[in-house]
Amino acid sequence: MSRVTIATPEDTTPEDASSEGPTTKAFSADPTGSNPDWAISVRGLTKAFSGRRVVDNFDMQVPRGAIYGFLGPNGSGKTTTIRMMCGLLTPDAGHGACLGFDIQKQQAEIKARIGYMTQRFSLYEDLTIRENLDFFARMYRVGQRRQKVAQALDDLGLSGRAHQLAGTLSGGWKQRLALAACLIHDPQLLLLDEPTAGVDPKARRDFWAEIRQLSQRGVTVLVSTHYMDEAVQCDFIAYIAYGKKLIAGRSTEIPHMIGLHTWRITAPDLDRLEAMLEQAPAVEQVARFGAVLHASGRDGPALQALADVQDGQDGQRWSYKETELEEAFIYLMASGTDNFAPELSQASSQAPGHSSGQAPGHSSGHSSGQPPAPPQTTRPTDPGKEAS
Repeated sequence: MSRVTIATPEDTTPEDASSEGPTTKAFSADPTGSNPDWAISVRGLTKAFSGRRVVDNFDMQVPRGAIYGFLGPNGSGKTTTIRMMCGLLTPDAGHGACLGFDIQKQQAEIKARIGYMTQRFSLYEDLTIRENLDFFARMYRVGQRRQKVAQALDDLGLSGRAHQLAGTLSGGWKQRLALAACLIHDPQLLLLDEPTAGVDPKARRDFWAEIRQLSQRGVTVLVSTHYMDEAVQCDFIAYIAYGKKLIAGRSTEIPHMIGLHTWRITAPDLDRLEAMLEQAPAVEQVARFGAVLHASGRDGPALQALADVQDGQDGQRWSYKETELEEAFIYLMASGTDNFAPELSQASSQAPGHSSGQAPGHSSGHSSGQPPAPPQTTRPTDPGKEAS
C-alpha cells in the first residue's frame, strides 16, 4: 500500500477563504513577523535535543481571535513548538512574534499576556481552589485581586468547591481550575496543550463551550488535541508530524487539500475484506469504524473502478462519502517519518532539500507551498445507485 507525504502549504487566513477553496497568503515581510493581524507569526523555528531535530524549520501564523487547532502524533514536537512560540524555550534557529513581541528578545512581555495550560495538572495540590487562584493573581499582580478571584470562581462554576484541596479534585474539575488560573489575568492568547486528555466527555463539552465564549470575546486560542470532535470545532488546523508541518488551513478544507477520495464499505466478513483492500494498489488507507470500512486513496478513478468491480460481491456494499478530518489525519499520521529512528534521522538529514521545510518524499512539483491538487474533481458514481 503506497504512502504519500503531503506538501507544506502556508497557513490559510480568514480573508483568504472563498468558495473556490483555500488560497495562501504571503508571510509578513517584517523579519520579526509582528503583523498586527497575527497573534502568533513564526518562521523557520528549529530545535534539536541530543543532536536530533524535534522541530524542523516550522512556520505558523495564527490569526487574532481564532481557535487554532494543533494536531499531530505523540512525540511530534507540538509541546516544544508551543514553548518556543510563547518565549518559554529559545529556538536554535528561526524568528517570529507572539502578540507583536519578539519571541527571542521580549519573552517577559509575552509571558505577561498569555495563559498557558500544560498537559499535566501543574497547580499546587496542597492548596485549595481559592488559594491557587489567589496565588496566581498575586503572581500576575492583578488589580482588585479578591474580586477577580471571586469572579473566576463564579465564571468557571468553582464557587461551591472554593475551599476544596486541588489534589482531591477529579480530572474534569482540575481542568476547570487550571483554565481559571490561566484566565485570572485576562490574557490575550491561550495556549492549551492537550487540555482535555483523560477527562470525561461531558467535561470536554463544557470546556469547549468556555473556549468558544472566550473566542467570541476576542481571545486567541491555540490548542493541541487528538480528538477529532474537538478538531472540527477549530477555525484553523495545522498538522505536525515528527517536527515538520505537513499541512495547515481551514478545518473544513483540510480533507480537500489532501485530495483523498473515500468509500464507505459494508460486508459480512470485514476482516477478509480489509486484508484484501490493504493489498489493492488504488487503496492507500483502510480504516475501520465499527461495522464499516472506509477505504481512501488519492487516485479517484482507480478507486471508482475498484468500487464498480467489488460492489455486490460477497455481500459488499460500496458507497462514496466525503472525506472527513478523521480519515485525513489517519492518513497524515501514516505518512509521517519518525525522526527519532536513528537510520531514518540520518537519511533525512542527508537528503537534498532537508532544510527547506518540505516533508520527506515531497515532490518538487509542489515547491510553491500550494496544497497538492486533488487528482479528481468530479464526484464518483455510486455503483449501487447506478445499478438502480
